[in-house]
Amino acid sequence: MKIGVIFPQTECGTDVGAIAEFVRAVEAMGFDHLFVADHVLGADPRFHSHPSLVNYSHESVVHESLTLMAYFAAVTRRITLATGILILPQRQTVLVAKQAAEIDVLSGGRLRLGVGVGWNAVEFEALNETFENRGRRSAEQVAVMRALWTQEVVDFRGEFHRIDHAGLNPMPIQRPIPVWFGVGSRDHAVPPEAALRRIGRLADGWSPNFTPDDQGRALVARVHGYAREAGRDPDRIPLEGRIRLAGQSPEGWTKQVDAWKAIGAASVIAEPRGAGLKFPQGHLDVLRRFKDTAV
Repeated sequence: MKIGVIFPQTECGTDVGAIAEFVRAVEAMGFDHLFVADHVLGADPRFHSHPSLVNYSHESVVHESLTLMAYFAAVTRRITLATGILILPQRQTVLVAKQAAEIDVLSGGRLRLGVGVGWNAVEFEALNETFENRGRRSAEQVAVMRALWTQEVVDFRGEFHRIDHAGLNPMPIQRPIPVWFGVGSRDHAVPPEAALRRIGRLADGWSPNFTPDDQGRALVARVHGYAREAGRDPDRIPLEGRIRLAGQSPEGWTKQVDAWKAIGAASVIAEPRGAGLKFPQGHLDVLRRFKDTAV
């Protein structure tokens, strides 16, 4: 089983030296990938209401994920760099494809592009994108990006996109870059059926927010059913579980890992946020204990 780490956006601050120390240490400990959250704007809870504003308001430090990935590419050598999750439909598709291709080149082919549809309508409005059709539009975005990553010249005519005989240069090392889907949130862990269907039809892997219990097992079965309907092998769509380290003993971490294995997860990501740890050493200490005892 592959083991990744969720980069502690909102707890890492802006000390570039501390960020580099954290990332290099995570790689040196042997973790497989680093998972980086995405928000462009934080909404002010005095004017907006959403459960996730507890973690992602205008007061939260959230580094721009793709720019941060380019920095990580320069200070690491082996670890996979995974967006987790880039809010794709609030961004221009071709620009994301270009940025992702560049990070893949700079990192030597180490990018995993995790995408999702987001929850913050305030961001969509400010970025001049439509919130209401974000799910349907994201499916076409994935098709556009894969075309740009694998064809030197693209002629694409879709519902939302038009590319008239043009292409990216440089193209990525991975052709195409793997696209993983993130679904659900801490407060709404069960994804809509349309999201599960998109995973089965389009995803190279998926990172949900549900717990590995009977309900989670049923959701996995539904994704596998949609994959078969689309003529795909479900075993080629790896599942990644999330392990929240705060408030758990090493025994609890081990139980979570075992539960994810039992429902077929190919990897897990460890989240050190939420325990009041000092960055970077507090986070690194708990990640080291997790790696030594739970995996």
